[in-house]
Amino acid sequence: MPRNRWVQALILLLVALAVRAWDFGNPVIDPDQQYYLLVGDRLLHGAVPYIDIWDRKPIGLFLLFAGIRTLPGNGIFAYQLMATLCAWATAIVVARAARTIGASDRGALGAATAYLLVIALVGGIGGQAPVFYNLPMAVAGLLTLQLPAKAAAGQTRAIVVSGIAACLLAGIAIQLKYTPMFEGAAFGLAHIWFLARTRAKWRHLILAATVWAVMGLAPTLAATGWYRAQGPAVFDAFWFANVTSIALRRGYSASDLAMRLLGIAAQLSPLILAAILTWRTRPRGGVAGETMLVGYAWLGFALAGFFAIGTFFDHYALPLVAPLAILAAPTLGRSIRLLILTLGVAIAILIAKRLLHPSDAAGAYAVAHVVEANSGRECPYVFIGDTITYHLAHACLPTAYAFPNLLAYDTEQGATGIDEAAEVRRILARRPPVIVTSDRRLSIWNRGSLRAVKAALARDYRPVFTTPRNSWHTVVYLRNDRAFRS
Repeated sequence: MPRNRWVQALILLLVALAVRAWDFGNPVIDPDQQYYLLVGDRLLHGAVPYIDIWDRKPIGLFLLFAGIRTLPGNGIFAYQLMATLCAWATAIVVARAARTIGASDRGALGAATAYLLVIALVGGIGGQAPVFYNLPMAVAGLLTLQLPAKAAAGQTRAIVVSGIAACLLAGIAIQLKYTPMFEGAAFGLAHIWFLARTRAKWRHLILAATVWAVMGLAPTLAATGWYRAQGPAVFDAFWFANVTSIALRRGYSASDLAMRLLGIAAQLSPLILAAILTWRTRPRGGVAGETMLVGYAWLGFALAGFFAIGTFFDHYALPLVAPLAILAAPTLGRSIRLLILTLGVAIAILIAKRLLHPSDAAGAYAVAHVVEANSGRECPYVFIGDTITYHLAHACLPTAYAFPNLLAYDTEQGATGIDEAAEVRRILARRPPVIVTSDRRLSIWNRGSLRAVKAALARDYRPVFTTPRNSWHTVVYLRNDRAFRS
């Protein structure tokens, strides 16, 4: 790597740390990664995902967090450090890809810096799945962007090897979350197209495409095969969680979706503007023009994955940031004003979020302490709250459906394969020593679940601890026959 590339890598590392180190050790950055760490930890203790602890994410994501959990500490700093390293490495790849499509060094560094800032804006400040899988997808994307030059040089063997690597990387990403299948398909199709451009024989083309498809499917086939080998009941549970249940979730209102889309578009708007300007000034032919078209095809397939989910929470935009930043890079290199605007807006929003939403870490640790001190050998129940409480309190789980949304929200009603309210009643019938809930007001409560919890709290429990959590409060209830231990 040339000396200036090492300097750029160091700059990007400093940016990554400046953006993310504030939250090192914070256990409640985001609900999802709390649960990933909990599942990863329980997997190491013998729990089987989808049987003993339920979610819809691929097994690869939980294996990743299980691996992280083997590092020293309680896993929180470890996953945040690993996420930071992945974000940094992805930014380096973004800079390399930006130069591949013709961006200047300034544009490439600006795009890579924007990547680190913007993923923090749209829910990637911690360990959301795309923070990890954007790295293999960015490398696969870089390999795909290099195809026009390889095809022009007649490098048939290099394209075949590139396809093997790109499809395997996409396959690994798919086992962290299923939506990269759209981008993976784009990378595979691009490799087929450019291999055909080298006048490869049909049988060689078919053989290469088959090998690439196998590489892309291999991680998922391995996971599926393991669950099938455990017997029909286990495989059925795996299939329902990973496939069937996804289509059973209820949608959100059009107004909610519109507001989420608007928020995402606003936060991505400088990169979107720069990418549009790059399109208008792109080369119209030759290797440079084809390389640019490959980049926009990548973005198009990433958008297909984004819209396929349909719920538009901000972190679902994370896979868009790498291709957007890469395509924005040529314009950012030419326009210092737009570069300053892009980075300045992101920094301003991050500072505002930091000031408006102070850390709830101390309260989360306090809740876990109270729960651990008062649960004894029995299992507490987090009805609505932070699932990291189970992990920090070293507590057993009262249900396989430990992620609170699954039993507490009506958007999950009928999508888990069980009667959610009946499961809540079953948990309450075992009289958990501690129940963690919230004074948060929502319109999407599962009414049957909420009714059961309210009745149990009024009859058998008393509040013993309260702490602020975002704009509401987490409340810990203790069973009436137990003395409070602080």
